[in-house]
Amino acid sequence: MKCGIVTLIGRPNTGKSTLVNAIIGQKVAITSPKPQTTRFPIQAVYEDERGQIVFVDTPGVYKTSSNPLSKRLNTTAQSELSKNIDLVLYLVDHTKNRDLEENRVLGIVRKVTVPKIMIINKIDIRTPTHIVQYEFMKEEFNEVIETSALLRKNLSTLITQIFSYLPEREALVDTTVLVHPGLNMDSKMFIAELIREKAFLFLREEVPYSLTTVADEVTERENGTLYIRARILTSDDRYKKMIVGNKGYMIKEIGMATRKEMETATKKKVFVDLSVETDPHWMERLD
Repeated sequence: MKCGIVTLIGRPNTGKSTLVNAIIGQKVAITSPKPQTTRFPIQAVYEDERGQIVFVDTPGVYKTSSNPLSKRLNTTAQSELSKNIDLVLYLVDHTKNRDLEENRVLGIVRKVTVPKIMIINKIDIRTPTHIVQYEFMKEEFNEVIETSALLRKNLSTLITQIFSYLPEREALVDTTVLVHPGLNMDSKMFIAELIREKAFLFLREEVPYSLTTVADEVTERENGTLYIRARILTSDDRYKKMIVGNKGYMIKEIGMATRKEMETATKKKVFVDLSVETDPHWMERLD
């Protein structure tokens, strides 16, 4: 069987997490219209009769590292490309101008010696487009594929091309023992990421990237209800007030959205006990 490790890299918000989710068919990485959504490499597995693909979705690469979180994200993305991987998927968002940030990512990819596929994502969007700015880059890659991760366009072609570059070997992952396809995430981490996604979606531009989430307890009660106790940590009291909202409206919306998605995924009744705390140093304490 064909089997290998495939790393995704690209600027923030190019659609890496959306692409992984679309290929796997379930949510393994949170998605948001904001950058800095993915804060650690997500491993996920795709498997069919041809073999097995282990995806690693890296955080986006940033042209500046103005805070401890951004510095950590840049280091993480680059370190993933130095590991024993078989293929690199380089995602480009043609709706964005090619700038210094893109050049930095391209510089990292150029140092990789394994086969590389350039993916021009978001082709469902016709305007704006700056695709002509990326034409010169195509000759540096083994393949160039246009996709729409959101609409799942050309994903079967992409998967076929990925398999063509993977070596013949035994499966790297025993998928019979997986609870969900997020290989390196336990249930607490998965739920914490889900809550963070909902917080980003509801808060939109009101709160900058000054929050993280922690799931402290995930247990199944005797009545079959899945009980989740979690916290949203933010760096300042003024952000805490925004997250809680008027009379607790915002925190209730975040908790409700999390509960609904968990109930759909688990087919169980879910109770979410969600609170907000101020912790000015949470960025420095990220593992």
